[in-house]
Amino acid sequence: MKGRVLVAGEAEGPLLRLEKPLSFWGGVDADTGRVIAIRHPQQHQLLAGQIIALERSIGSSSGSSVLLELLDQGCGPLGIVLRHADEILALAALVAREIGIASIPVIQVSDSDFRQLPPVLHISVTGEISAAQ
Repeated sequence: MKGRVLVAGEAEGPLLRLEKPLSFWGGVDADTGRVIAIRHPQQHQLLAGQIIALERSIGSSSGSSVLLELLDQGCGPLGIVLRHADEILALAALVAREIGIASIPVIQVSDSDFRQLPPVLHISVTGEISAAQ
């Protein structure tokens, strides 16, 4: 499958599928990368070391600063796969790359591809998504 590249990068790792939209501002602990949103199905899950898949983020543009902090501290996701383009998360990934903190891909995929993401995946610089070995 191939997604639309919002921020180019390469990543490989386990998939953490977030079942509901998430606000990074107030929904993720910026020090640990743990989901802290009280009513979120993945509460207590760590984002670090995983490629996260979510339909979209919610909340304010401050979410980009939280993602940037996570990446700076090494507790952010390896990559992000979105169902709907999200400028807030893409902005954080672009800034992180530009200032030399981290480089993670942000990819948008179709509904059918979003539902079929493999449990461990590889994202190429061109937006190709495949099952990792």
